[in-house]
Amino acid sequence: MLESKFQSQLIRKIKNEFPGCMVLKNDPTYLQGVPDLTVFCGNKWAALEVKKSKNASHRPNQNYYVDKMNRMSYATFVYPENEKEVLAELHKKFKV
Repeated sequence: MLESKFQSQLIRKIKNEFPGCMVLKNDPTYLQGVPDLTVFCGNKWAALEVKKSKNASHRPNQNYYVDKMNRMSYATFVYPENEKEVLAELHKKFKV
């Protein structure tokens, strides 16, 4: 599956599972390595770096920003193989 297709499907799932939450796509040219998506739900947020598979390569700075943002709130890499676990983590973090 292409990363863009997986990302589109993931955005739809997040919007369905977390009604009223906002999903923003971040501009990769503004700050290289910042995760693809930011999810705002109530007073909580999460950053998600979307990959087409578990074994997809990481670009420069992606690990740095995912780690940094995870210390601030919640951030992770998400791919088809761990999508259910990430959505479950979002439910815990957002307490929905």
